[in-house]
Amino acid sequence: MAANPVRASYRSLSSRLLWLTLAIVLLTEGLIFFPSLGHERRVWLQRHVREANIAALAVAGAPHGLLDPATRDDLLRLSGDELIRLHRASGVELVLAPPEEITPVARYDLRHETQLASVGYALVDLFRSQDRPITIIGNSPLRPKTVVELIMHERELLDVLHDYAWSIAGLSLIIAAVTGALVYFAMLALLVRPIRRITGSIVAFRADPERGVPIDAEAVSLLGDDEMAEAARELADMQRELRAALWRNARLAALGTAVATVSHDLRGILASAMLAADDLTQNLDGRVRRSGEMVVRAIERATEMVRRTLDFAREGPPPVTRTRFPLRWLIGEVREAMLPEAAGFSIAPCLDDDLLITGDRDLLFRVFVNLLRNAAEAGAGRVTVKAKMVAGVVEILIEDNGPGLPEPVRQNLFRPFVGSYRRGGTGLGLAIARDLMRAHGGDLELAETGPNGTIFRLTLPSQPEESTPPVAARQSATP
Repeated sequence: MAANPVRASYRSLSSRLLWLTLAIVLLTEGLIFFPSLGHERRVWLQRHVREANIAALAVAGAPHGLLDPATRDDLLRLSGDELIRLHRASGVELVLAPPEEITPVARYDLRHETQLASVGYALVDLFRSQDRPITIIGNSPLRPKTVVELIMHERELLDVLHDYAWSIAGLSLIIAAVTGALVYFAMLALLVRPIRRITGSIVAFRADPERGVPIDAEAVSLLGDDEMAEAARELADMQRELRAALWRNARLAALGTAVATVSHDLRGILASAMLAADDLTQNLDGRVRRSGEMVVRAIERATEMVRRTLDFAREGPPPVTRTRFPLRWLIGEVREAMLPEAAGFSIAPCLDDDLLITGDRDLLFRVFVNLLRNAAEAGAGRVTVKAKMVAGVVEILIEDNGPGLPEPVRQNLFRPFVGSYRRGGTGLGLAIARDLMRAHGGDLELAETGPNGTIFRLTLPSQPEESTPPVAARQSATP
């Protein structure tokens, strides 16, 4: 089902950046708005206290401190207050008072009001619509040690706070919109579009990797040499290497198929040649018999080479039939199998009888035979096999006392057809051995090599005993 374009646009990176920018700007404006609203309320009230104080000074300047009712009402109206008192050290002085008594419903003392309390009062007033008489107390800005107390109606303060809130809200929305648009277009040009180009190149290359064109790294970023350009260059290099590897693997696959077909036919030809060579070994003529033996050995080597080539050309990992058995038994079988062909070569297993491994016995047999035969062919006279359990993994070390591996061999050690130590070798032994170990979930690697010998490390996952069927003991293979 096709994706909804509106939903896809809403969930795009550019849209999310836009909404995130708007949210951050509005949140920042909100953090500024609340303290500024409390400050606006406090400043307005302090200004009102100052105006009341000025009105009180006008009364003090009148003859005998007396005013006619009309002048009193004008002063109260101009100051916006209903009552004004001055508190001095000598006592309370009633300066301006209305003819009737007014009972306030709230009292605010600016002398002890904190900034946080001002913010709280302002927020409450912001959502209030009722006009109430309130008492305001503050220090006189004109006379030291004098406190001004006034009673006023709250309507004007509420109107001021509402107007201020609306103006700040509108300004915040404008700032958020402008900032969000600027950030959106900047991120669109500097981040989103380069990511889209890189993503589009990945999708196109994945659809047809053999014919896909690597991304043009220079056209990705507007800033030139930045992180996006670096990512594009790395992607282009990877695409070129992957395309070359795919072409190479395609040719190797075709060559492998041809080699497998030829090798299969060649095995039949070698079988016929082996029968004829066996007849020559039975000849009474000594020279003919020796020639027959040489031919038999040559055919055996050719047959082994064909077998290894077919094993390597097999598609996919070999099937693994897992059983659980002592590693010492397997090394004993390998030693018995190698005795006829490795005169003067000894295998010393330093293994505990209770060390059990889980795997395909026949495949692991081939792994150890390949490794030990390579050691013998490299000139080693003795191989020591050690093993230990490390964090649920069996670690097996095969140490020989040979002359070590030269640098060219180490560089291509596990590469087929190029990693052979001896002349005429195929280099398939170690490659196949590593494939078999990886088919078990483990690995084979060169741990150390030098004039004193070579050490190969094999790792094999250890599984609980009940996960694999028990294997019957082969007493004849016990070393």
